[in-house]
Amino acid sequence: MPIMTTILSRLSWLHKFSIVLFSALIFAAVFFLPDPDSLINKQAGLEVGHPYELQLDHDLLTQQEQYIPQEASLRWEKHIVKPGESSALLFKRVGLSSRVLYTLTSSNADISQHLTHLRPGDELYFGLNDQHELIQLRRKLNAYETFVVKKSGNHYTSAIDAKEVYFQYNYANATIKSNFWKAASKAGITPNQIMQIAGIFGWDVDFALDIRAGDHFELLYQEKVVEGQVAERGDIIAATFTNRGKTFTAIRDDATGNYYDETGRAMKKAFLRSPLDFRRVSSNFNPKRLHPVTGRVRPHRGTDYVAPVGTPIWAAGDGVVQKASYNQYNGNYVFIRHSNTYTTKYLHLKRRFVKTGQRIKQGQTIGTLGSTGRVTGAHLHYEFLVHGVHKNPRTVDLPLSRALQGRAKQQFLASAKERLHQLERYSHFLFVPSK
Repeated sequence: MPIMTTILSRLSWLHKFSIVLFSALIFAAVFFLPDPDSLINKQAGLEVGHPYELQLDHDLLTQQEQYIPQEASLRWEKHIVKPGESSALLFKRVGLSSRVLYTLTSSNADISQHLTHLRPGDELYFGLNDQHELIQLRRKLNAYETFVVKKSGNHYTSAIDAKEVYFQYNYANATIKSNFWKAASKAGITPNQIMQIAGIFGWDVDFALDIRAGDHFELLYQEKVVEGQVAERGDIIAATFTNRGKTFTAIRDDATGNYYDETGRAMKKAFLRSPLDFRRVSSNFNPKRLHPVTGRVRPHRGTDYVAPVGTPIWAAGDGVVQKASYNQYNGNYVFIRHSNTYTTKYLHLKRRFVKTGQRIKQGQTIGTLGSTGRVTGAHLHYEFLVHGVHKNPRTVDLPLSRALQGRAKQQFLASAKERLHQLERYSHFLFVPSK
């Protein structure tokens, strides 16, 4: 005790005050705070394993049900449009009345347009309620767009449900060994892209006659990406085609959607090199060949294209039909005068779709391939005349195409330089030698 007194006497008044204060707090906690057990509300406690009644507010639940989306309780049916099936027949098959169809088509022009222009294979999704009433209709337009119709009161509204689309570039190339189609398909190019390539370079290359082993092509094209997946192929941005040692270059102009070469001159020219889809050819231009029927040496002043009977035949250029008729040698034939300089002739047609004096456009279908007249098999005999003299349509010098001018040309040349650089860069990054 004397030791404690000695220690306390040496402390400062601040320390002595602190000791007294803390002692008072401890004393109060021990003697005045309530018992912990008394703080528990034993009446509110629940016993484990004992069932208790739960009170529900039914009015509140009824109000919440009103906010559940109507689409959440729909029954969806998928129906594919059959050949020859109209929207009326389709709705009858679904079990919907003509009155529903009338209400739909009279709601707005977009709904009417979609339902009156159905095509075989179209997929439609019908959202029906428990009373088999049409609440929603969905028609998929492509990988990223869906036409959506919803019921609103006594009529329907429509909108396009579009997913976000991103664009990326991809690259393909091939060296031809046997034919163009096979090489392009092996390189992963789609049929639509193959025909697009033939369309871009078809004014310079006859894809039925001019293709040779060793010809090479490469292209840079867009891809549309939806939700991380490639949804579809887009436009060809830039391409080159080397045919028999000569390279042709094409770049897309975004302002017009047309293709031009690296100098700004249009790829589209006054005449097509081939007046039909490329197929195998029975003979080339040969002025001293034996006639297949008579066996005599008779100039074959043109080119014969073999393709299935009924293949559409196109006008090689703009012009006026000089003659559309029939005789025992030419069969059904069409002659077109394109100017005072150029004339084209199309022989042995199965059918003619134009008349003498009619004005026609390049690429317009003028007839179908057949075997009329003096022939041994179905084919198109095509002739190209310059000032009345027969020329080889594959090699004849054609009029120069139009070129961009002024500011449009400057903008295109700047874009073309960048896209050709991208084509070269992608060829290094993504090049896989064709086998």
